[in-house]
Amino acid sequence: MRIGVFCSGGDAPGMNANLRAVVRAGVSRGHEVVGIRHGYQGILNEDFHVNAAGQSLMTARCVSNIMQRGGTILRSSRSDEFRTLAGRQKAAEVLNRQKIDGLVACGGDGTFRGAMALADLWPGLLIGTPGTIDNDLIGTDYTIGFHTAVATAVDAVDKLRDTAESHERLFLVEVMGRHSGFIALYTALAAAAEVAAVPETTTDYRAIHEHLCELKRRGKRSIIVIVAEGDDSGGAEKLRVELEKLQCPFSTRSVNLGHVLRGGSPVVADRLLASRTGEFAVRALTEGKTGAMAGEIDGNLVLTPFAEATAGVKQVPKDLLDLLDTMSQ
Repeated sequence: MRIGVFCSGGDAPGMNANLRAVVRAGVSRGHEVVGIRHGYQGILNEDFHVNAAGQSLMTARCVSNIMQRGGTILRSSRSDEFRTLAGRQKAAEVLNRQKIDGLVACGGDGTFRGAMALADLWPGLLIGTPGTIDNDLIGTDYTIGFHTAVATAVDAVDKLRDTAESHERLFLVEVMGRHSGFIALYTALAAAAEVAAVPETTTDYRAIHEHLCELKRRGKRSIIVIVAEGDDSGGAEKLRVELEKLQCPFSTRSVNLGHVLRGGSPVVADRLLASRTGEFAVRALTEGKTGAMAGEIDGNLVLTPFAEATAGVKQVPKDLLDLLDTMSQ
C-alpha cells in the first residue's frame, strides 16, 4: 500500500510524534509512505517530502529525532483552493496519478470535513488523527496538543500570579478556544484561577463582579480570570472593560496568550497519544477501514466516523465547572 500523510489546519504540539508513528508503522508493515507538505494545498501542488536519496518517500530515518519538536516538519496550511469543487477534483486526480492508496490526515474539525468532501471524489482510504489543541472532537477523550497547550498556559498564569500578588491586581488571561472551553477550564483549575469564562456557559458580568467583591471582602489580594477567545463576553479585554464599568474592586489588566499555546515541545501525554493514534491509523488503513478518526477513549483505541467526530462540539464536563466554583473561594 502507498500511504500519504499530512498535517492540516492549526499546528499542535505532538504532530511530529504522530507523523513519526505513521511513518514507522507504515514502513514496518512494508508500505510506502509519502509525506505531503502544507496540508491539502500540498496535494494540489504535489509538494512532497524528499528523503536523503532524492525520493518522494519517507523512511524511518526521515522521522528520527522529531518526537520532541513542536510544530510539524511537513508544515501545515489552510487551502482556499481545496474548498472549491474544482480544487477537490484536482486533488483526487493528483492522488490517483501518484498512486496513493490511503491517506492519514492529522488535524481537527476542518481537516476531517475536507476528508469527507474528498471521499466523494476519490476512491482511496481515509483515516484521521486528532491533531488540535482545542480538544473539541467527539470520539476521543483528548486531542493531540491539548495537554501541552494547557501546560504552557498554566506556566504563563503562574508567572502572572506573582505580579498579580505584588500589585494586588486582577489579570484576565485569554486563551485559545473559539468554540470550546476545554483549554480555559483546565487552565483555570490547574492554575488556581478564580473565574473561567467559556463558550459553553453564559457569562454574567454582574455575577462575576459580585463574586469578585466577595473575594475582596474575604481578603483576596490577587485574582486570575481565564477567558476562552470564543466566550460570549467577547474576549478578555471586553470582559475587563465591562467589569471596570461595574467598578471592579481590583486594578485590572488583560493578557492574550494567543498562538504561544500552539508551540513548544509536547508533553508526555501528547507524545503517547500521538504515537498510539498514528500507529492505529496505519493499522486501520491496512485493514481496509476508511472515513474515520483514530482516537482514544478510556485508554482504548477507537475509530469514530468523521461525521460523528465533527457533529457539534464536545461539551466541557459540568463536574469540572462545579469544581472550579468550589475551589475559587
